[in-house]
Parts: sequence; C-alpha cells; structure tokens
Amino acid sequence: MPVAKGSTIDPDRTRATILHAATGLLYERGLDGIGVTELCARLGVSKETLYRHFDTKDGLVQAVLEARSDRVMSWLTGAVTAAGDDPADQLTALFDALQGWYGEPAFRGCALLNAAAQPHTGTVRAITARHLGRYLELLTEIAGRAGAAHPHRLARQLLILVEGATVVADHHGPHGVGEDACEAALALLAAARRP
Repeated sequence: MPVAKGSTIDPDRTRATILHAATGLLYERGLDGIGVTELCARLGVSKETLYRHFDTKDGLVQAVLEARSDRVMSWLTGAVTAAGDDPADQLTALFDALQGWYGEPAFRGCALLNAAAQPHTGTVRAITARHLGRYLELLTEIAGRAGAAHPHRLARQLLILVEGATVVADHHGPHGVGEDACEAALALLAAARRP
C-alpha cells in the first residue's frame, strides 16, 4: 500500500485498510495458514507498518476478530429488528440471513469459531467467548419476548442450532441448512413458551 509522493499519510485510514484486507485473507487461509512475511506481501505493507499499527500478528488477529464480531452482531441484530416484534418472525429472519451467508462463494464457516479451534492465544478464545455471549444475549431477548419459561436455556439451545447449522453448511454444503435449523428453532420456541 505505497503512498504516492507528496501524499499525506493517514494512520487511521492505513490501519483500516490493513484490517479490511487482512480480514478476508485470514478468513480464507486461517490464522496460522499464513506467515507474517507472506501476509505483509499480500497486504502490500512492510512488516514495520504492520507492527506500527498492530504491534504483532496476534494484535492484527485480535483486531480482525473483534471487528468481525461487531459486524456479524450488527448484521444479525439488524435482521432481527427489521422482522418486527414477533419472536418467530425474528428467528426466521435470523436464519434467513444466515442461509444467505452460507450460500456465498467465500463462506468458510464462523471465523471466530474457526480461529478458536486453531492453536492460538488465549486472547482469541476470549474474543470467541465474548462473541458467543453476544449471540446469547440476542437469542435470550428473543426467548424472553416469546414468553419462554427458561429464556437462557432456550437461548443456549438456539445458539447450538445457529453454530451447528454454520458448521454443517461449511462441511456439507449450504443447501437447506438454514431452513432446517429454522424449523428446529421454531419448534423449540413453541415448546418453550410458558403454559
């Protein structure tokens, strides 16, 4: 990412550009699937630039995963909110959004769970745990609005469906996975409502 002669350097823009480019590359190759030298070459930056903005490769990985978690949660929360107030409609919207993602050519499963499954730092596992916690909060809100007798339990069951569907779509293909998971989620929702 060379800067043209006479241009001013914008550190925030440089950091954002590196972060954006690294997100796709690390998702495609995995955290340990690319070394710093190749990473810098593919990003078009020097090691010095990478380290100036992120201190280490692990610092870049942490920033990538945190930004990805923010984007995913904003996207899914938006889908749920746009569906209106009915919890069944909200779950349907969530799984419809996921099904669309599963069908994308670049889909490689959940980046955060993929990262946590690789031998890496405790920081990566902590970011993944926070991400799953954010999912649980969203699903607990839906379960609470549905009148579930045990909203936290239902939310955990729904999270198992979400992440399980994501793994199945990644390893067995996306066709109908979101729809099947949605059907199971709606059955759990109906069964969990207070009498």
